[in-house]
This record gives sequence, C-alpha cells and structure tokens, in this order.
Amino acid sequence: MGEAHTTSYYAATRNMITGYAPLKGDIDADVCICGAGFTGIATALTLAERGYSVVVLEQNKVGWGASGRNGGQIIGGFEGQDLMRKRLGDEVADTLWEIGYRGNEIIKQRVSKYAIDCDLKWGYMDVAIKPRHLRALEKAHEELQQRNFGENARLLVGDEMQEVTATDAYIGGLINKRNGHLHPLNLCLGEAHAAFELGTKIFENTEVLDIQHGARPVVKTAGGQVTATSVLLAGNAYQHLEMKRLSGLVFPAGSYIIATEPLSEAEVATINPRDMAFCDPNHLVDYFRLSADKRLLFGGRCNYSGRVPSSIKASIQPRMLKVFPQLEGKRIDYEWGGKIGVVVNRAPLIGRLKENVYTAWGYSGHGVNMTHASGEIIADAIGGTMEKIDLFEKIKHRRIPFSQAFGGQMVALGMMYFRLRDLL
Repeated sequence: MGEAHTTSYYAATRNMITGYAPLKGDIDADVCICGAGFTGIATALTLAERGYSVVVLEQNKVGWGASGRNGGQIIGGFEGQDLMRKRLGDEVADTLWEIGYRGNEIIKQRVSKYAIDCDLKWGYMDVAIKPRHLRALEKAHEELQQRNFGENARLLVGDEMQEVTATDAYIGGLINKRNGHLHPLNLCLGEAHAAFELGTKIFENTEVLDIQHGARPVVKTAGGQVTATSVLLAGNAYQHLEMKRLSGLVFPAGSYIIATEPLSEAEVATINPRDMAFCDPNHLVDYFRLSADKRLLFGGRCNYSGRVPSSIKASIQPRMLKVFPQLEGKRIDYEWGGKIGVVVNRAPLIGRLKENVYTAWGYSGHGVNMTHASGEIIADAIGGTMEKIDLFEKIKHRRIPFSQAFGGQMVALGMMYFRLRDLL
C-alpha cells in the first residue's frame, strides 16, 4: 500500500480526495506513464487530448511528491537555458525561450478549459539583495523588453520596493506579470481528473517493479502489468527505475515550507498588497507568497544533504522573521517539505533511454512550468516530432561520482560552496 499525501497546507485544502484503484490484471495501451506528478499527469493529459490511450501508474497518490508540495510558483524559463544556448548556438535561442514559457501558457489554458480551481494568480517578482543582483535584474529586464513584455515587466529600485512589500531586505526587484502562483496540488488533481475524463486510466498505490524492454515494453507491478508502445519514467526526485542508467544524474534536494495563520487585511496590505510571488537570487533560495486565505507561505533554502530537519519550523521561521520581523508571534499552522530533482548543470533531463522509453526529470526548481512544457515535448516525440527533444538530448550530463555510496555527503559539500558564494 502506498503513502498518503504529506501533511501540508495544500493537502488540508485540496479540492478532491482521489480514489483511483491499484492495478490488477494486464492492460494494453499506447503509452504507459510511471509517476502521477506534474510530469506524468501533464503528459497524460496532452496525449489524451491527442487521442492516445494512456495508463498512469503511481506508487502513492496523484501529486504525492514535489508536485503537491512545492512553493506553487510558476516561473518562466528554466535553469540551464543559458548553458544550452551556449552549447547549441544562438540559432536555438528563440526555441529555448518558447519552451521556457510554454508551460505557463499550458497551465493558463488548462485552468480555463477544464475549470480547475487552483487559486491561479499572475504576478511574480525576483528580488535583489546585493548590487550584483540588481545588475543581473537590469539585464533580465532588458531581455524581457526585447521579447515584447512591455508593461508585463517592470524594474523597481530602492524606495520603490515599498510599493510591493514592506521589508528592508531587498534593494530592488523585477516584476514579471507573465509568471505567477497557484495551489499546485489542486492543479495536479484537476489535470488528473481531466485526463481521466478523456479516457486515461490512472492507478494509485501501484508501484512499478520492473520494465521489460522490447518492441512493446512491459511495465510490471505486483498486481499486474501494462504492455505499451511507449513508456515514460516520470518519478523525478523519487525515481527508482532503471537506476543502472540513471543513477547520479539527478540528486534529490530537500525543500521546506511553513504557513502562518491567516493574516489581517492590514498585514497583507504591507507585506504583499499585489498578491505576487517572490523569490530571492541566492543559490540557496528563500521564496514566499500568500495563499488564497491570506496565509504567508514562506519556504526555501534547499537542504541538499537529504536529511529532513528535526523541525522545519525552527529552520524556516527565523529566515521569515528576518525578512518580515513584524510577523513575530504569528502562529505557524503548517510545516512540510519534500524532494525536488536537481541536475549538476541545471539543464532538465528530457530524452530517451531506449527508442520507446522516455525520461523527463531534473527541473532544478522550475518544475511547475517545465513539467508542462516537457509533457508536450514528450508527447510530440511519441508522435514522431523530435525537434525539441533533440535539443535536450544533445546536452551531455555529468554524474555525481560515487552517488549511491557517498552522493549525499558530496552534494552537501557542494552546497556549502554555494552558500559561501551567497554570503560573499
């Protein structure tokens, strides 16, 4: 039997409790997807819309992993985008930019088309702590204007920051109205329901034990098996399949969030009057936004050691109070965490293990939008259009050496390095 959703604000306010039965018996399908997070569900819905027969197998519950626990920020672009442009040439710059914002558009369209209630709001700000951060945001603003963002992008400096948040922690920031935030678990559950209504078969509490490769791979579980023309591995940080090929390419990084009690209108008017999502520029980030019922959701600095803090509240609350000391004494109603998939060079791993076995994982903190973009890329590839998946397959990835035996310690050492860089 699989695990229930982790105790979180999202689980406490989800719109539906899923009851998809475990797989029993043998099934035939066009596509079998292993994992019912954003990658698996977004791909399943895209394929179902195109008329494919799809089976989704989930070890626990739909949205059980990072897709149902993350910060809920929809951030266009993706980590590793600049690296890919440098390695592949400027001629792919427009395509990479399109991919980077495609997930935002897919989410916007689906929320409207399928009437998914997930508290979707537009408005996001990258903030600057140091002058070098502000210089980077000035450059980013120039690029957004070259991409015709117009009034959707605005750079604030100094005292102008008081318009959007009452804190002395930041010296500037860049507003991007094409980015935003939402309730991630409700989005994932809503998309799963939409895919199910279109004929997708979803099985929860169904762990995949093995994949028998061949012209039509066979995905084996304790209660049955799925024979399919194509298979997608969509476990991200919780991936445990095909590890002889995949081990060390993505490492699981811990990310943690707290939720305050609901704030008063006066408090909201100073802390986040425009109801935007915020993220700082450090390698070990802090981020925050308001929930629909006006709680401050504050999370961040990934713990790459793989160890869960003994108290998430004790780890995160001091950082929240450093930014917003006026919240001293506010009750913390929820605390939770989970694992995100991080790649050494930050470029997502979207490609093929075999001709008919695909992988999509390692979004390095941009999972909400990039899972949806990658779902479309995988669906295109299954349909024979390889242009975009080819770009990702051209990028070579390094493995974390001795990852199975010493990966956690080595990653922790690496993150100490990034923490020192943040402090400089």
